[in-house]
Amino acid sequence: MTAMPIYPAHIESLKPYVPGLPISDLAARFGFEENEIVKLASNENPLGASPKALAALAKAAIDISRYPDSDCAFLVKAIAQFHDISPEWVVVGAGSESVLGNVAATILEGGRKSAHSAYSFQAYVNAAKRLGAVPIVVPSPGLKVDLDGLGRALGENPSLVYIANPGNPTGTVVEPDELVSFLSDVPPHVVVILDEAYFEFMSPQLRGDSIHWAKRFPNLVVLRTFSKAYGLAGLRVGYGIAQPALAGMLRRVRSPFTVTHTAQVAAIAALGDQEFLSRTIEMNNRVRRVLVKGLTDLGVQILDSNTNFVLARVGQGAALSRELEKHGLIVRPVDSYGLPEWVRISVGTQREVERLLQAMHVELAT
Repeated sequence: MTAMPIYPAHIESLKPYVPGLPISDLAARFGFEENEIVKLASNENPLGASPKALAALAKAAIDISRYPDSDCAFLVKAIAQFHDISPEWVVVGAGSESVLGNVAATILEGGRKSAHSAYSFQAYVNAAKRLGAVPIVVPSPGLKVDLDGLGRALGENPSLVYIANPGNPTGTVVEPDELVSFLSDVPPHVVVILDEAYFEFMSPQLRGDSIHWAKRFPNLVVLRTFSKAYGLAGLRVGYGIAQPALAGMLRRVRSPFTVTHTAQVAAIAALGDQEFLSRTIEMNNRVRRVLVKGLTDLGVQILDSNTNFVLARVGQGAALSRELEKHGLIVRPVDSYGLPEWVRISVGTQREVERLLQAMHVELAT
């Protein structure tokens, strides 16, 4: 008998992340042309990438035979200037999930604990389990982050707490005053990740000043990404903001050369394209209202969303998703999050959303 590797139990227990179905896969399966398919599964920007980012890439002389700047000096400087902080506060990675992994690797080890709300981004569990740490999952009544529950979980002595605001896949938010109150009660030796991947889509009164909170709380890491509102999902670039002592430790565990030269050039330009960001937010808010009304008219329960997606209760999420695929439509079943009755629907263009609603009318009526 051939000997097999013996895998650690915490690795065997990992569940692989299941992304939204690729357009190419659906096209091959049903014989669609790729441009006929509407993907509303991965919360990408339907307007594409920032025009300034595309122009910067077209003009950049990128030598792919050379390694990129591992420290991302120009990008770090641009992010620091944008937030009016020192560059020592900024840690860049290949998407905000990469920075999240750096935080986990810095803080967690076998026997330590992390805490997060139920129905949170799957990366929170996996980041802990990869290190042999024990995830504490706090119930989420109404599919909202329960800060009181997380507060009680502090009694179990976690080393790391995750809070997504807004949440994914729920789209729900936490009031700024409640967040500050919670952060004030967290012991200084417990690190808190505030995951703001969808920050730009929140209404201004709900955003709060998380950069100020990072200045106030030395155990806080704020995560942002260029993948969503800025439209750079394919380039994989995000960042974290924390006080220099904590940020310096994160840089120690960061893998070198994780952010390509291409991604750095595009992110710098995108950060300077606030006009595109404003157009993105305006269209998202307008079309999300169309999606919400259409789903409500179909009798579908939805959660209030401050993001570029809506979580909808449709009965059997995976089954409906398969039926919609026959229409050339991709949405995201969320049974892997423990929500088998729901699907997550990204906000696309108005035409895309109207096409989805027409197909759902047909499928839900059968």
